[in-house]
Amino acid sequence: MRRLTHRILATTAVLGLALGITACSGDDKPTSRSRESTARNSNYDQLVARQPAHTGSYSPTRETKNFWVDTWMKQPGKLSYVYIQNANGSFGYFVLKGLPVTYCVSLLPPEVKTRADLGQYDGDLIVQGPSMDGTYSSNSNCNSYYGKDAVTGAYVEFSVGQNQSYFLYDQPLDLPQYKDAKPLGPSRIQDVKR
Repeated sequence: MRRLTHRILATTAVLGLALGITACSGDDKPTSRSRESTARNSNYDQLVARQPAHTGSYSPTRETKNFWVDTWMKQPGKLSYVYIQNANGSFGYFVLKGLPVTYCVSLLPPEVKTRADLGQYDGDLIVQGPSMDGTYSSNSNCNSYYGKDAVTGAYVEFSVGQNQSYFLYDQPLDLPQYKDAKPLGPSRIQDVKR
């Protein structure tokens, strides 16, 4: 019985070794993509070891972001004053209820995960999703803004770029460059002053 057990164990070991050698032969060569990935990760690990990221005890960026949150996210209907300077240096303005919004902003994530036929393999792809209006938009309209007029509630749209700049404030400014600014929409600063 003991001999039989030893033979079975020896045979099992030889078969396991043979299967292991067969599994390791031929097709397991690293691909160029995997070699590049290994090199990139190895390089990154070396750089992190030599130059670790510093940490701080204070973030001016977070403080400013919190200031933005406190300014715009705590009072529904807060007015914004948008001054636009044209190429000639002249100013006009809009008084809007809330912030102006660019066409690049969406209420939904711009990408969605979908199942796709990838030839030999099926898999998931991240693709552009439809906007709330049922269309697909690119990020090419980021210089166009829209908002709600503060007094009339009218839809207001404007573009910046091509020698036009805009300046956004949460209160009207009494600066010399703005003294001759003309209203570009229905609301005037005098209409909303309390």
